[in-house]
Amino acid sequence: MRIAHPKIWNFGCVGTSIGDITLWDVSSGKRLLAKNYMKSKVSVDKELCASVKRILWSPDGTFFGVAYSKHVLQVYSYSESNDIYLQWEWIYAHMGGINDLAFSSYENQLLLITCGDDKKIKVWDVDTGNKQFTFRGHNAPVSSVCPTSSNQHFFSVSVDGKIKAWEYKTFVAQSNFEAPGIGHTKMAYSADNKRLFLCGTDEGRKTFLVEWSQCKDSVRRTYHGLQASSSSAVQFDIANNQFLAAGHDHKIKFWDMDNVEPLITIDAEGGLPETPSICFNRKGTLLAVVANENRIKILATNYGIGLLQTTNKHSADASREISETVRKYTDTKDAEDVAVLVSPGVNVKEKVGKFLEIKNTQCQSLRLHNPVEPDEISRLIYTNKGDAVLALASNVHLLWRWLGDEATTKVQPSFTQPQDALPMINDVDGINHEVAVPCFALSKNDSYLVSASGGMISLFNTLTFQNLVTFMPPPPAATCIAFQPQDNNIVAIGKHDSTIIIFNCQRQKVLAKLEGHTKRVTGLAFCKTKNVLISSGADTQVFAWNFERWKKWKSTFLQVGGKKLESLSDTHIQFHQDQLHFLAVHKNFLGIYEADTLNCVKWAQGFLSGPISSATFSADCQIVYTSFQNGMIVIFDALELIPFCQISPNTYLHSFGSHFSYPLVIAAHPKKSAQFAIGLSSGEVCVIEPSNPTGQWDFDDSKVPDSLVE
Repeated sequence: MRIAHPKIWNFGCVGTSIGDITLWDVSSGKRLLAKNYMKSKVSVDKELCASVKRILWSPDGTFFGVAYSKHVLQVYSYSESNDIYLQWEWIYAHMGGINDLAFSSYENQLLLITCGDDKKIKVWDVDTGNKQFTFRGHNAPVSSVCPTSSNQHFFSVSVDGKIKAWEYKTFVAQSNFEAPGIGHTKMAYSADNKRLFLCGTDEGRKTFLVEWSQCKDSVRRTYHGLQASSSSAVQFDIANNQFLAAGHDHKIKFWDMDNVEPLITIDAEGGLPETPSICFNRKGTLLAVVANENRIKILATNYGIGLLQTTNKHSADASREISETVRKYTDTKDAEDVAVLVSPGVNVKEKVGKFLEIKNTQCQSLRLHNPVEPDEISRLIYTNKGDAVLALASNVHLLWRWLGDEATTKVQPSFTQPQDALPMINDVDGINHEVAVPCFALSKNDSYLVSASGGMISLFNTLTFQNLVTFMPPPPAATCIAFQPQDNNIVAIGKHDSTIIIFNCQRQKVLAKLEGHTKRVTGLAFCKTKNVLISSGADTQVFAWNFERWKKWKSTFLQVGGKKLESLSDTHIQFHQDQLHFLAVHKNFLGIYEADTLNCVKWAQGFLSGPISSATFSADCQIVYTSFQNGMIVIFDALELIPFCQISPNTYLHSFGSHFSYPLVIAAHPKKSAQFAIGLSSGEVCVIEPSNPTGQWDFDDSKVPDSLVE
């Protein structure tokens, strides 16, 4: 069973013991499609009657692989019309059962890794079905395969307790380790590909769940609570890089990754087999559990319940193979506090009730000591290393640096000012401060800063604070700046007169002048993997430029439901880490756009908190931090642009005095996804992060396992 599609939260695929493959809408409980490509073959060869042993989606959700208990391997293509077709199949992919599947990428080719009872591991081209590699070396059936984040090698484990690490280039095992036990062991990485877990049986035929240390090639920690022996292999899954779950002893057991003691055990009101199969959805808000009598129960967090309720649909067809009811173990008012949007976009005022409020005890804020006391913070950024925060207040740059590699709210950073050096100050001679737009950009090595505050543009050395050169006197004034990622010497400079200048700082030369916007340029973002520059302006237009020839490629207007946004506003943009999408931020609008087509795929507008002042992706691009002019900070799910929760001004201003202040700019830590900083209209800078030990935001106002319900 693999109910969870990698991108669509309420959609999944299930395989049955008679070979059926079904697609389900989890939110409504409706079966969208059911097929069995094995039936025609069974009539010819009775030996082909087989159950589905493993289903797995490809990372982008366009394919899924199906492994059967008797030597059959199939790959299906999935379309957005909820239709599937057989891409290819091998009747004798392995001799005997196929025990596991894993998608991997090698040399820009999507591959499918399989292992089976014949002690072999095979690698297939997903597009064509051609076999690429065969790996031999295990002396017993192989129970699990697990690619590494580098995609250069992968792990496998066999039922005799042998773990091997294989490299594509050499076709041989580079290393051999002893697993904690024998029997059918499963391996899986956390979503961030940093932590490896194994679940299986030990020599005493008792179940184990461990974290494996790849540095020491041994068990790092053993999780308690699975001492009883099991007659079949235990299934486990991972949620949010934080929680583990396993189906064992007719129950579901949960652990925090960093704590070996179980957090909670749930029996889902009974009806579970001894070792039920389980599967989290991508966000960890829903957990599918196989139950007796051909049913699947859906356990949900508080937020997951909110998602299901917004569909205005009810539980599933209990007479078929899936049955789901949503009932809370905890206080029912929590579900009302979850704010939800219907994709691809809705008016938040019409669809959203109260947000889940982050309390003072749930987050920790740190006001950065500032001897300068400026009027307001105009721009704010973390260094790429993540050890410092840089702010631009009118025309003065402020730098705070932590001792060590990471910023934290537990330690006050040092306000940095080199001895015998002037502060980094922008030229403001003869400018109109009322219309000046301060802007800056930091090079990827954190050594150079290009900045302007309405006057000439300055290039600073951030280590010495030296002003290396000034150039381009206004008018027109610079309004936004971005470094080209492939060349630190080249910057794009948006201008007040609606033009974009491509400038080589080292040669002091204008390389190109781009024209197309009708009002000042307010946002610039380079794609790191493609030769594309995206620009946005106060005219609500978005342009894509090819920077090989510096020619306009495509353009569009910000739109809501097919209608152009009428209100003019500075629009800012930021690329997603996948380099395929970008975030557009307007005072009344948030949108996720495809870089190739400039199509808006997700949007939100009509905010209860009023106009947006700033927004940014988190480090892992899973959430969007958004600040509003009334002082509220709202945290959105980046995949669906659904607001999770809000942080009120009283939470982060509790030690700053009673005067009204709100965030003008917001910046996300480049490595810690749960930390961000805000620059306030009062001239203060504040760093905010969760106070709980997990270091993550508790969107459900409680630990996830405590709020999992049937």
